[in-house]
Amino acid sequence: MSVPRMLSHALRVSILGCAAMLAVAQANAQSAAVAATTGTPAFSAAAESSSLEMADAALPANPAALPAAPSARAAGGGQVYGRRYKRQEWAFVAGGGFNAPVGNDLPFITWGGNFTIGAGLRFNEFASGLLEYQFIDDKLPGAFIAAASNANGGGITGGNAHIQSLTVSPVIDLSPKSSNGAYLVGGWGFYHKSTNFSAPEAVFDPFFGYYFTNVTVASFTSNQWGGNAGLGIYHRLGTGLHGETRPQLFAEARWTFIDTPPFTKPNGLGRTELIPVTVGVRF
Repeated sequence: MSVPRMLSHALRVSILGCAAMLAVAQANAQSAAVAATTGTPAFSAAAESSSLEMADAALPANPAALPAAPSARAAGGGQVYGRRYKRQEWAFVAGGGFNAPVGNDLPFITWGGNFTIGAGLRFNEFASGLLEYQFIDDKLPGAFIAAASNANGGGITGGNAHIQSLTVSPVIDLSPKSSNGAYLVGGWGFYHKSTNFSAPEAVFDPFFGYYFTNVTVASFTSNQWGGNAGLGIYHRLGTGLHGETRPQLFAEARWTFIDTPPFTKPNGLGRTELIPVTVGVRF
């Protein structure tokens, strides 16, 4: 074959090769454009087939052997959120105030003061139970003191009535989720009452000499069962450990009844009725 014919064949092969390369490049460019438009990465059929084979090889023979996704309970350390468990809590109360006599007690007792302290359990947001101690100090009416003085030959100028009680008192909160609310309270328990009459007596002191002081010259006591019932209001001050707001400023009034012996019995001064009004703090 002559040289010119060989050059002619080589030229034809080169032209065909360039045309084939241009066709492949144009096809790849079109595939890339489609991938950019749809957001799907472009890859060849061979690459796709290879990836599918590798994925099949990675899967286990038994799909049930796949580990389960951790549950919300496990992730939360055994706690279920969205539900609040409220445990029992200690409850405390302390306050003081004044007393108003009512009913049969009006001729035998007058106004005075009181002090109350108690502790117990808060069973839930509505109900509590307290063991309360209360001390009541009331004066005696002037007419009653004068009658006692005449009966004893004179000399009695003063007197008081002391009532100490230890009661079990349930408390029902009527508005446990409000900043300002009301509650019902009652109690039943042991009451000790003493009615004391006093007279002035001269006392000698080495430094101050003689002076007069009131001393108890007669006393009547009784131990009886009694009860109380009333209504209170409160204002919450802060927030407790479980979302409830505490402590609370409160004011309450209770009707108190003591079945003390009547005059016809020894140490009897008649049934006792009064209304202690107390203000203080509850926890």
